[in-house]
Order: sequence, then C-alpha cells, then structure tokens
Amino acid sequence: MFKTNEYFDGKVKSIGFRSAIGRATVGVMAPGEYEFGTDTVEHMSIVTGEMDVRLPGEEQFKTYKPGQKFIVSKDAKFQLKVPVETAYLCIYQ
Repeated sequence: MFKTNEYFDGKVKSIGFRSAIGRATVGVMAPGEYEFGTDTVEHMSIVTGEMDVRLPGEEQFKTYKPGQKFIVSKDAKFQLKVPVETAYLCIYQ
C-alpha cells in the first residue's frame, strides 16, 4: 500500500511504494534548501526541475537535471538546494 510523507512544513512531499526492485518514493520539492539523512543506500533520479546536491565528503554542490541520478551512501547526510519545483524518484537499496 502507499505511504505518504511530508517534510519541511509541507515543502517536500512524497508517496512511498514497493517497486519491482525494492522500496521507492516519488515526490516533489518546493524551492528551498534541505538536509536529509539516509538509513540505506539511496538512488535518486531527477524527473523534472533540478537540484544542487552536496554529497557526503564533497565540498562543492553539483547540479542534477532531468534524467540524471546520484547515489547517497547509507547512514549519511546530504544537502540540497532546489531552485525550482522539482520531482524525483528515489530507490532504496
């Protein structure tokens, strides 16, 4: 069954589901700056919009656009700067 999530006073919303390759969420983010923590490896794909991402151990942000993805390691924190409304797909492994 679906599970809905809401973070940062409603600026980030997602729907969790079981995909053929494991647990996943599809969601949207309003413009803003966010920090997330992981409890598993996360494979994040940008559907629309864009994100500036600073991964663990990195000093600089890197921009990701539709069709691009990044991977965040388990038990880590990462920062996002979202300049426009952005949709994403996250696969947890």
